[in-house]
Amino acid sequence: MDHFISQDQAENGLLDCAAFLAERIKSSDGHAEAMNTIVPMYLAKGDVDLAAELANAVDDPFSRDKLLIAVAVKCAEIDDEEYALQLADAIEDHGLQSQAFERIGLVLAGKGKAEKAAEVADLMGHSDFVYAGIATNQAAHGNDAGAEKTLESIEFPSARVAALQQIGAAQIDAGETEKGIATMQEAVASAGEIEHDEEQIRALCELGNVFLDAKANDKAIETFDIAKSLAEVLENTHRETFLVNCAIGFLHAGSTDLADRTLDLVTDKTQIASAMLGFARDHWRKEEKEEAIDALEEAYAILRSQRENETRDSRSRNALFTTIATQFAGFGKSERGVEIALENSDPNEQMNALAQISQILTIQKEDELAREALNLIDEDANRLFALVAIADGKRKLDEPAAAVAVLDEAATLAETVPQISARSEVLIEIADGFASLEQPEKARATSIENLSIISQIRDESSRAVALANLAAVYSTAGIEPEEREKAVMRGLASSVAY
Repeated sequence: MDHFISQDQAENGLLDCAAFLAERIKSSDGHAEAMNTIVPMYLAKGDVDLAAELANAVDDPFSRDKLLIAVAVKCAEIDDEEYALQLADAIEDHGLQSQAFERIGLVLAGKGKAEKAAEVADLMGHSDFVYAGIATNQAAHGNDAGAEKTLESIEFPSARVAALQQIGAAQIDAGETEKGIATMQEAVASAGEIEHDEEQIRALCELGNVFLDAKANDKAIETFDIAKSLAEVLENTHRETFLVNCAIGFLHAGSTDLADRTLDLVTDKTQIASAMLGFARDHWRKEEKEEAIDALEEAYAILRSQRENETRDSRSRNALFTTIATQFAGFGKSERGVEIALENSDPNEQMNALAQISQILTIQKEDELAREALNLIDEDANRLFALVAIADGKRKLDEPAAAVAVLDEAATLAETVPQISARSEVLIEIADGFASLEQPEKARATSIENLSIISQIRDESSRAVALANLAAVYSTAGIEPEEREKAVMRGLASSVAY
């Protein structure tokens, strides 16, 4: 196998060192996993040629083709269309190749290169979404006649709806509300031509939300009502998700009656609880605080009443418990939020909820309560992530000194974490926090400590990924590796060189 990173490069740059290690991973899966992190980082740096070489050397066909798509899109973004098309041609999977051509075409369309985008579109079996992008760009630049002509050439209804939705939303954002609503009505009519039921319902719900943004509540209700009628007759698990979306849409449009009647059609308790959560947020937005709390309590009661044999997706159910718990905190009911968080049967979700509540309380300037929530987290590694969240809360409050103090606390606590990979992961988060607070020396000190830990990670892919993530911290902080870091990199490179 060809290698594209020299040992000398690996000894002087963190990302190059990560790539050097990754290139020498013998496991196909491990090599692909590492390159899925590393290649996008080279793209972010603008090193397209190296990214392409590293991507093309991946053995796993699916991973290789997905990475080549990313490189091809980047080439289109920097106006190297020919290289973008060459890379797309090299993609073996027909479906992924079509995806590459479509994304390249959309980039070109967004840049106003209509003729070139049309040429790319013609390379595809289904080119209508590229033409939708062309029409959207034409409308955005005042070429209404050109946009209309392009729209007429689009045969695929979903593509035409997507274009009309984007054009209508842009018109509304620009203050051309009447014109935008007329465009959106045209989109609703086109949605009626979509043959696949689920695709049609999804499109209608999205259009309904645009009407809501335009304060065209009557049009929103009409659109959600069409979607509801279609969703009612579905015979799969998506039926109830769509009905919940419609119910929330009705509520936002001001029709509590339609919202309630639509929700009555839903049987899955997770979905009902999700809808009640949406109702609670709507009440809170309207400053109907008592009603918001009542709706949130109802969401919790419904979810808690769900028996195991009634649960279609336990992961979604546990995640919803987390959302309800954190929403209570957001509504100023932190004790209730903590109580619900502790009921979660999934330890990871429990930790996640408590960490989020800690951050919410910090932003609410309830530092003592934030600490109480933090102290309920059992493991040091999990508590560390909560501390990082609290520090971020202090940063959002524009209290940099307090944020730095919390990160210092986290860095000290990190020394107690026995699992090497877990300690490395949290140290990256801490260093990144220091970098965001413009504390490059603290970011460096934390990263140097982490570098020695990374060198101890046994799994080759995990080690390369950790090193690449550390490189991102150095980039964010604007710091360059010094001799201390380079010494560790020399050791890492030497250990795998051959």
